[in-house]
Amino acid sequence: MTRRISVDPISRVEGHGKITLQQNENKEITQARLHIVEFRGFEKFIQGRPYWEVPVLVQRLCGICPVSHHLAAAKATDMLTGVKQLSPTAEKMRRLMHFGQVLQSHALHFFHLSSPDLLFGFDDEVRHRNIVGIIKDFPELAKQGVLLRKYGQEVIRLTSGKRIHGTGAIPGGINKTLSTDERDSLLKDIDQIIEWASTAVGLFKNIYIEHQSYHQQFAKITTNMMSLVKPDGALELYDGGLRVKQADNNLFFDHQDPLQYLDLINEHVEPWSYMKFPFLKSLGVENGCYLVGPLARVNNCDFISTSLAELERKEFMALNNGLPVQSTLAYHWTRLIELLHCAESINELLHDPDLLAGELTVKGEMQKTGIGVIEAPRGTLFHHYEINDEGLVTKANLIVSTTHNNQAMNESIRHVASQYLSGNEITEPLLNQLEVAVRAYDPCLSCATHALGKMPLEVTLLDEEGHLIDRKHKATH
Repeated sequence: MTRRISVDPISRVEGHGKITLQQNENKEITQARLHIVEFRGFEKFIQGRPYWEVPVLVQRLCGICPVSHHLAAAKATDMLTGVKQLSPTAEKMRRLMHFGQVLQSHALHFFHLSSPDLLFGFDDEVRHRNIVGIIKDFPELAKQGVLLRKYGQEVIRLTSGKRIHGTGAIPGGINKTLSTDERDSLLKDIDQIIEWASTAVGLFKNIYIEHQSYHQQFAKITTNMMSLVKPDGALELYDGGLRVKQADNNLFFDHQDPLQYLDLINEHVEPWSYMKFPFLKSLGVENGCYLVGPLARVNNCDFISTSLAELERKEFMALNNGLPVQSTLAYHWTRLIELLHCAESINELLHDPDLLAGELTVKGEMQKTGIGVIEAPRGTLFHHYEINDEGLVTKANLIVSTTHNNQAMNESIRHVASQYLSGNEITEPLLNQLEVAVRAYDPCLSCATHALGKMPLEVTLLDEEGHLIDRKHKATH
């Protein structure tokens, strides 16, 4: 008899999703899937809105990573207004905002969402394996996590006007600079923030190395990795060219213009998910899977421009003798390396006088197409808009970070299900291993719920042994 098992909802992730398994009479797992159970449809309902509203509107996709959508949309509207280069003040203020966003998001994920699994073990009692358990058993660590995120949120507030859903980035630039007092308030705590970030890297490093062989193999998949890099190959979060590195360390392509992303990436949909499945166009659906996010960025770059993070990158890359590290749990390690890099970068920027004064906006000639690409905390983020003569949005395409990782997350789930659950009686600790695999990617499921204009409605009726009795299918447009 076929048995259907559901993990619903997936806990300690942003948004709502579930995992479904099918188990045959021998307790073997025959199917494992990640499902997104909400639909937002931002690509559709921002049509008809004036282009200048978009950087504010799209932030409502998410309360965790609104700045990423804000800046990607702002970069797209820069292009719509014909602006090819921002003023130094505008670009540096946006970069500072973005470093604050990545810092707070990475802190939230590691300390609040993932650390209970990593510190207590995947099979710890569920009532203890949570943030309350962390606060009780590791109070100083919990405090550091809260204050790291608070600092990142404060950077966002001072650069965008609000901690959540700010308005700092506008078409062609920004609407404010920092005052001297605001700059000094951030400088006051930055040394402590860098120290805590460095400590966090060391903490996970020790956890990972203690059981290295297990951690390297858990939920492991071998695939391509995509991210932005600077012209010199350095890690880049705000701008740059697209690079895809293969598992053998060969570059599939490098420094590709992100505005040409449609020549590089295609998407398909499956009837069982509201999330799209992107793939590398030239490799096809079956072979074109790739990763984005901290693991891809640290593997892809040639170096990191800040000294402490670069030392940590070198140690990380030694895990696989310089070849890309394919371990899914290594996402946490690279996420914390980026946390440290952001703290160091904030410190550098705060000493730049351009943040205090300078030209806020630049103007150009209006264009009909605008594309903005940025490295969000979870990976590469594309915003693509078309407008008419009245400046109203006629078309929108968003490929968010979690969507890029959709196929990879499903592959990781299947790997865990096959390795640890198949043939066993299903228990909560075993099911949690599936969630651990998903959480490593730090998915933002709210951001990822877009379809390509068509989403079928299908109802299936099965008998008690799993045999199909009836199916009704309706294609919606």
